[in-house]
Amino acid sequence: MASMTPQMEVNDINEIKFQQLTGDDEAFIKLIAGWYFSEWNIATSTTEHQLSTFPTEGIPFQVVMNLNDVPVATGGVYEHVGLLDREPRLKIYGPWLALVYTKNEYRNLGYGAKLCNYIESVCSSNGLKEYFLFTHTAESLYKRLGWQQVERITLNGKDIVVMRKTIIS
Repeated sequence: MASMTPQMEVNDINEIKFQQLTGDDEAFIKLIAGWYFSEWNIATSTTEHQLSTFPTEGIPFQVVMNLNDVPVATGGVYEHVGLLDREPRLKIYGPWLALVYTKNEYRNLGYGAKLCNYIESVCSSNGLKEYFLFTHTAESLYKRLGWQQVERITLNGKDIVVMRKTIIS
């Protein structure tokens, strides 16, 4: 006979904490640099330099999501993203939600959405009314979170969607 025990929600058994990074968070910065190198081949020195020079408040910022005191995801809001170097006309948009990363074993469990929602709350507290992102892999996630397509481009054979999110305070 099948068990009649209700399934517990992820939040019922796990403690999620968010931390906005400062330049003093060297261990997290090195961890994120490793994640970004393995996922997108971004040089660790580039990430380490960028994150260690972020201001302590305002934009840009980077957040780490901890699950039971273990870092599992990160992302931030930036004034400049690499896409702008290849498509300068997109400089009319910004700031940008960027480099949202969740460790493989924690993907498709809702953590990325929770991270994005937290980042949006930080944006709101900083007075942002809208922000943008681009993706070629997670369009459906962002649509579920209320992002809307602004335009599509093809770059290096990838179908990239640029999206906007209006922040409702």
